[in-house]
Amino acid sequence: MAEEDGLCFSHTKRKIPLCIFFKNARSMFKLDELGTEIAQIAFPAALALTADPIASLVDTAFIGQIGPIELAAVGVSIALFNQVSRIAIFPLVSVTTSFVAEEDAVAEMSAEGIMLESNISNDLETKELILESSMSYCSESCSKPTNLSNLNENSTPQRRHIPSASSALVIGAILGLVQAIFLISLAKPLLNFMGVKPDSAMLQPAKRYLTLRSLGAPAVLLSLAMQGVFRGFKDTKTPLYATVAGDATNIILDPIFMFVFRWGVSGAAIAHVVSQYLISIILFWRLIQLVDLMPPTLKHLQFGRFLQNGFLLLMRVIAVTFCVTLAASLAARLGPKPMAAFQVCLQVWLATSLLADGLAVAGQAILANAFAKNDFDRATSTAARVLQWGFVLGLLLSFMLGTGLKFAAKLFTKDVDVLHLISIGIPFVALTQPINALAFVFDGINFGASDFAYSAFSMVMVAIASILCLFALSSSYGFIGIWVALTIYMSLRAFAGFWRIGTGKGPWSFLRN
Repeated sequence: MAEEDGLCFSHTKRKIPLCIFFKNARSMFKLDELGTEIAQIAFPAALALTADPIASLVDTAFIGQIGPIELAAVGVSIALFNQVSRIAIFPLVSVTTSFVAEEDAVAEMSAEGIMLESNISNDLETKELILESSMSYCSESCSKPTNLSNLNENSTPQRRHIPSASSALVIGAILGLVQAIFLISLAKPLLNFMGVKPDSAMLQPAKRYLTLRSLGAPAVLLSLAMQGVFRGFKDTKTPLYATVAGDATNIILDPIFMFVFRWGVSGAAIAHVVSQYLISIILFWRLIQLVDLMPPTLKHLQFGRFLQNGFLLLMRVIAVTFCVTLAASLAARLGPKPMAAFQVCLQVWLATSLLADGLAVAGQAILANAFAKNDFDRATSTAARVLQWGFVLGLLLSFMLGTGLKFAAKLFTKDVDVLHLISIGIPFVALTQPINALAFVFDGINFGASDFAYSAFSMVMVAIASILCLFALSSSYGFIGIWVALTIYMSLRAFAGFWRIGTGKGPWSFLRN
């Protein structure tokens, strides 16, 4: 270890920030205190994150039994719904996780009587509001003497005062309603933009599926906002239980609605909507037991703080959304069979890559807490560990998909032409997994450091380059060109993360000292 650490210093004894990626690399799999905490957060988070794409894969498998036209139609609708949802979901969840983790850290320090200079915000008023809520909580729960005789089975734990939790729910409910109205009222022109022309056989089933599934948008936004709150508390088990319950309901209802009731693609959409509302009800029931969702005043909701950072992430998500949506649109213009093959490859690509998002969630929650306490050593160790685990996870996923996806593709369709196109996409889906894993983990690290501005502007630059590649390569090489462009896109995302930390810029400037 001495030789390894020695490489991280120059002759002037200045640290080389790039060495963070190799810190304690020999003990990366050691389940010490940090490793255990990351695993306890990341594993349930990864399962919860992949549950919904897996449910979408089940939808895809059932719909594939109806025919390639319906499979392609639902593929376009799912791509459109998911990308529009991400515009609202991603900023809301990411900001909520960081803010709740920071406020919880401040509440913890206040309860312990520790006065530290926090990195939470440059806004003094924001800090005062958080501390005011924290002290209110402490005065209610800590000032009363403990009476062991009162600690019976009927006693309930004191609920926390976390302003960001209330803000997230209000914003999530509003955004969910706006999204539902937007998708339902503009379903046809949006599908036309996606490449589904008025005379296409895909239009009617795609419009029907999109309209019905959009009814679940408020539940989707609310459930994801609440998941952000639980992540901030480093609790990823509760969202996992709720998500599994909802998605299991979806899988059970799919064949009943689609084949027993003969509702076809409409049945798949209705089953999904029912599952989303079930998830929201479970999470809300649990959340009201832990958090006092009624703030003392409207001022404590801190909408300005949410909107300021949310706008930066909105820019980022729009850039990401446009790239993936454009890729799906270009695939749809190639015809129903290329779109069906692209849909299967994309769903598998995203579902497996999201396993790394569990590490991103763990990194974000722990880093936000560490930065709030100015614990830079813990921040460095956490970033190094989740990146190392992410790369190894990517290698494992690459091997699994490279060897198994060709056989699993037959679960989604029996069409020979579609299966042939899927086999062409398999090398891209498999070989990009290490790159995808690092890109997702870097996202969590940036959000944990509240480096929202860099995340936004770097992604805009990546998107511009990727969009040019998509147009150029798809027009020249068709289906293969789209996947080459997506590979370039994910590689640029990963490079942007390496550049920020490796050069010791922004919140990582302490690495150069």
